[in-house]
Amino acid sequence: MSNILFGIAVLILIALLAAVIWSAAVPAKRIWPPPGRCSWQYRFTWGGTLAVSGISILLLLMYWNSWVFQSPLRLVVGIPLAVAGVALGLSGVVVAGLKNSQGLKDGFVPGGPYRFTRNPQYVGNLVALVGLSVIANALLLWITNLLVILWFLVAPLAEEPWLEEQYGDPYREYRKRVRRFL
Repeated sequence: MSNILFGIAVLILIALLAAVIWSAAVPAKRIWPPPGRCSWQYRFTWGGTLAVSGISILLLLMYWNSWVFQSPLRLVVGIPLAVAGVALGLSGVVVAGLKNSQGLKDGFVPGGPYRFTRNPQYVGNLVALVGLSVIANALLLWITNLLVILWFLVAPLAEEPWLEEQYGDPYREYRKRVRRFL
């Protein structure tokens, strides 16, 4: 059963990665960011994200502490990473708002954590996933989380041209001042 769940998660993640790569390569037919909440692109992206999140929770529970990092030291390393990552990611959601966080246009937001990184939600989620993977010590969770992290690294390549289309010169100036990740 767990191998089937893992396989489903990997297939969904490959599809999501392909969609964001497609979006960066063919912006006129982008999937991410989606054109609207009722679009198939929105349902595909967020449905896939929710499915992978649920499967990841199951993999975490099924394979807890089953890999190579048996030492409790993993908690000392993983917990601060997970907490800091969640805090940064949530601060990005709070400042940008839910609609912007879902890839829907709701105003340009250069303040809060966006003063230091153009992608605080991605950076925060990336750090949180590494921390959670260290804590859980489960190989299958590491694999799915690394695929999610890869999505977070590629997504700005699809988002930035869209943001420039939506917000023009203010966004271009912002890009000159603030780095993509750190």
